[in-house]
Amino acid sequence: MTPFTPRKNELTQEVSHNYYGTTIAGVEDVVRTGKRCILDIEMEGVKNVKKTNLNARFVFIQPPSLIELARRLKSRNTDSESAIATRLETAEKELEYAQAGAHDKLIVNDDLNMAYQDLEQFIFTE
Repeated sequence: MTPFTPRKNELTQEVSHNYYGTTIAGVEDVVRTGKRCILDIEMEGVKNVKKTNLNARFVFIQPPSLIELARRLKSRNTDSESAIATRLETAEKELEYAQAGAHDKLIVNDDLNMAYQDLEQFIFTE
């Protein structure tokens, strides 16, 4: 297998042995149309976007607690115990990063309707 090498001006990141990303030009193209470009990215992606001139705003949607996140992941019955453990380790690091002030807004997803309203307000207000 050939190693993946991101090209210049790409916001690309490896997550769980998969590569995700978009080009800066792609984001700029969306913005030029007057639309909001929303990227669903994890901590390393946030760090990469912060290195650009995209003038992005950042929101972090967090679970009420790591215990509740574990319960939610287990109740889905889609991941192995080791995969859940890995996701919880990652979540703990991301929570620490978010709580250190890396994002413009933190939303606790303890009530889906309220979390959605908070997110919608954040997205559509400057």
